[in-house]
Parts: sequence; structure tokens; C-alpha cells
Amino acid sequence: MGRLVEGAVVEALRDGGAEAVRLFAAACAERMAPLFVGLRAGAPGREADLDFYAESVRDLWHADRPIAGASERVRQVERFPELQPHEEGITEVADTYAFFAALCLRYALLAHGSGNADDAVSCGHAALTAMGMLDQNVAGAGFLADERRLQSLSVCGDASGLWDASVTAGRERLRAVWGRLPR
Repeated sequence: MGRLVEGAVVEALRDGGAEAVRLFAAACAERMAPLFVGLRAGAPGREADLDFYAESVRDLWHADRPIAGASERVRQVERFPELQPHEEGITEVADTYAFFAALCLRYALLAHGSGNADDAVSCGHAALTAMGMLDQNVAGAGFLADERRLQSLSVCGDASGLWDASVTAGRERLRAVWGRLPR
């Protein structure tokens, strides 16, 4: 797969300040949200997690200020079953992508609370890793390249259209993963 988060993106995050870090993290989490919400919808006992995930992603878009209680939100995500150790590892398709979506949200919340570029880069790494895996499993897919493009867009200074592009990308990812699920 090569390098994950592009060097220019990392540099822009380090130079851009807390608001740039928060915007980047919000966009990454938005693109990954359908993988969590769509793959966990209807799972018994997960309604509160789904609501929490959606609410957190919505709140992440307020990039001009840290989310109140961000550290408590991080702890709540860390309690998700997807982020708990498994002796047998993660083997199911849906579980794999829900794991990366939960991990992305964890790092996005950390980045939002801290304004730290390293947390945002970790968020970007989680998204890129998931998209690299998806490319390896879907013939002719370009999800990794699209994620890189959208990460660059989120730090270029012109955020117009970023939310729409992120929502669209997230839906496309979910459709691709659904296509991999056993019938």
C-alpha cells in the first residue's frame, strides 16, 4: 500500500492549527460513518452506540471550537465492542470495516479535543488503511486514491463542498462493503 497519510497533508495539519486539525478529523469521520452506522444498524443493543456515533460526527463539524466532553466521548468509543480485544481477531467483513470506522471516530474525537496534528494523522491512517483493504477486495476500486484526494482537499484551505464530498464517499464505501457481505 505504500505511504498512508501524504507528507504534504501531514505538514499542512502541523502548520494549520487546531481548526484545520478539527476539520480534517471531521471529514475523515464523516466518510467512515456509514461503515459503522450502516453495518451496525439493527444489531441488538447497539441503538445507543449508533446514536452516539452519529451525534459525535455531527458535532465534529464544529471545527471552530473543541467538543465539550471530548475525552469522555473518547472513553465511550473505547468501550465499543469493535475496539475490545478479541482472541480470534476480526475475521468478518462487516466487523473489519466497523472496527476501522470506530477507530477513526476515536482518533477524530481525540484530534478535536486536543487540536493535535498527530491525532488527526492517526485518524487519517485508519481511514486510509480501511480503504486500502477495500481496494484489495473489490476489483477495480479506487477508494484509497479517493481518500487521499479528499484528505488533501480537507487541508487545502477551501473547505467548500467537503461535507458533500465526504457524505457521498461514505455512501459509496458502504455500498462496496455491502457487496462483499455474504448473502
